[in-house]
Amino acid sequence: MGEKEGMDDLDKIFDSAVSNNLFVNKSVLQANYNPDTIPHRGDYIASVASILAPALRGDKVSNLFVYGKTGTGKTLSVQHVGNRMVDKINQMDQKHLKFLYVNCKLRKVADTEYRIIAELINLLGEKVPATGLPTDEVYSRFIELIDKEKQMIILVLDEIDQAVKKISDSFLYTLTRLNTELKNAQISIIGISNSLTFMDDLDPRVRSSLGEEELVFPPYNALQLQDILKERASSAFSEDSLDDGVIAKCAAFAAREHGDARRALDLLRVAGELAEREGSSKINVDHIDSANGKIEKDKMLDIIESEPKQFQLVLYSIVLLNLDKDYGSIFTGDVYNRYQKLCEKTKNEFLTQRRVSDILAEFDMLGIINARVISKGRQGRTREIKLMLSQAIEDKAKEILEKSIEI
Repeated sequence: MGEKEGMDDLDKIFDSAVSNNLFVNKSVLQANYNPDTIPHRGDYIASVASILAPALRGDKVSNLFVYGKTGTGKTLSVQHVGNRMVDKINQMDQKHLKFLYVNCKLRKVADTEYRIIAELINLLGEKVPATGLPTDEVYSRFIELIDKEKQMIILVLDEIDQAVKKISDSFLYTLTRLNTELKNAQISIIGISNSLTFMDDLDPRVRSSLGEEELVFPPYNALQLQDILKERASSAFSEDSLDDGVIAKCAAFAAREHGDARRALDLLRVAGELAEREGSSKINVDHIDSANGKIEKDKMLDIIESEPKQFQLVLYSIVLLNLDKDYGSIFTGDVYNRYQKLCEKTKNEFLTQRRVSDILAEFDMLGIINARVISKGRQGRTREIKLMLSQAIEDKAKEILEKSIEI
């Protein structure tokens, strides 16, 4: 291909993108979009508002624990109530209420206790170094900063289960006990978790103080998902951009994935992007199928990237064994031996074999591996491990793991 032909091809791609008017406002389909209305969540929003409303008059409110599967409207509902309360306080011309929101899935924010408190200080407009101070001193700075005046701090810890997995539940206990050190301010905590069993594994002291009030958000059904998609699609796309059956298929895919509205919106957005790339004037059901395949791949890589380092070390051990042609079948013992060597090489402490077995069971549940229990006669039982990633995902996963583990 000559240079001129190459330039012409690029011009065609650029002209097609400029002239294609499938999307009117893509942002309404993105995860960080806050809609004015949240369909089928009115009762839950009212419950959150009832629990938090006394903070408007400066009273401490109960700690609230909200849980439900991904994409069930938990974060949207809590943020919606928080934004409306801040608006109300501003109308009253008072400053005694602050909402602080931290997403515990963000590695640079919530992978240590220090960083969580540093982020809270940052949200209050002050700065502490990213590392270097004793954790006690960072807590002291936070307490000093909020206790200057009489105020109510509502602290939202989203995906709180991720922080506990990376740190421990001791920092939650410390946070719930901070009120004993405060003279003017008061803190209430809202914990949001995708794990329905998260509270079961917490220290009983943390469980009793964090779970003063609890709300469970159920999954959306296919009809509710269709309502959400129709409402967003009317703002996102130009008129007559969707073929019949597109909304229903999106909703059906997402309903199968535990009623995940975020998943449904992602499907619709990615399908629109794929249709746009091929110059189509409409999104059809085939675009939904293609989008589903692409999202599956991206989701798996996102899981691999966000897992704690010990999980990544175990997975990288499996990837290395899978690449090693000297191995036929891979068994639990092979994984543990390779994992120990990897920990020594990267100067990480290694977990017990039982804990690594738990991690393998979690990988099996996520579909990253298939672990088949087989009998070895007198030697007892073991699990045969098979990596379930496609070649394209395995190559990308290896790259992600090497960067994260710093090999």
